Amino acid sequence: MSKQYETGNAKNLANLQKLIEHISLYTAYNPPVDNLKIDNLNILFTNTLNVLIEVEEKRSAKKNAIHIRQEKYRSLRSITTRIINQLEILNLSDGVLAQAKYFKKLICGTKSKKKPTNEVVIEEKKTISTSRQSYTQLADNFSKLIQLLTIIPTYNPNIEELKIVNLTLYHTTLIESTKKVDQTEAALNAKLIERNNILYKSETSLHTIAQNVKKYVKSVYGASSPEYTNISKIKFTVT
Repeated sequence: MSKQYETGNAKNLANLQKLIEHISLYTAYNPPVDNLKIDNLNILFTNTLNVLIEVEEKRSAKKNAIHIRQEKYRSLRSITTRIINQLEILNLSDGVLAQAKYFKKLICGTKSKKKPTNEVVIEEKKTISTSRQSYTQLADNFSKLIQLLTIIPTYNPNIEELKIVNLTLYHTTLIESTKKVDQTEAALNAKLIERNNILYKSETSLHTIAQNVKKYVKSVYGASSPEYTNISKIKFTVT
């Protein structure tokens, strides 16, 4: 079990294993309830371990998707600036060039010479949904810039990555990268629900069953027995 599992949910799992080891040696342990039987406790342990592993896999997949999206968007501002540089040599009307520069401003932003205010703090506290909206808006504004390029007859750069067909392909990768983040986030959230159910939120959850095992041992051996005293010290918490 990795270090990431040493607290919280995984601590409960480790304590279940400890509980099983104790009651496996109790000769009078023979509960009439199936989910308290040792074989089923071992199945519960395995199922919970698998869910915890899967949660971390889903979490890693989401982090990887976020990293890939960041890499895809890393070139956006540079490409946008190069597009504007191309347009500035085409003797376009002021209106068309101004419109293109407006999209550039939305994509690249502007550097403020003012001292940082509380807005910096607000930026640091953005939620995931706010972050997603930011990426979506960047892609949308880039799409509008591409649409503008399609109606400029003289826009025909000899640089492959600035050609409209390749800009369109790049825009598609931006959209797909955010879609992948959404997919991996949904998969992680679904797995987190499954984890919480198996650990805490049902009558057959690890937490409930562990408490019932203790109650059964207490009923068989007595509250002051060494058997019960030993397992009563094994803690199960709701995280």
